[in-house]
Amino acid sequence: MSTATLTGVCPECETHLTVPPVTAGETLSCPECVLTLRVEAVEDGRLSLETVEVQLRDWGQ
Repeated sequence: MSTATLTGVCPECETHLTVPPVTAGETLSCPECVLTLRVEAVEDGRLSLETVEVQLRDWGQ
């Protein structure tokens, strides 16, 4: 079953997200809290999302 958009909820700020089709393992950014989210699963047009810890590069400053 193919859908035009998928929906999910940010696990951090609980913003409801509507995104184009993605697959498990892809990442996206929450437009509200700007955290990076990883798609854990896609089932019946609903996304299961987890936050991704992003490590910033140390530029030796």
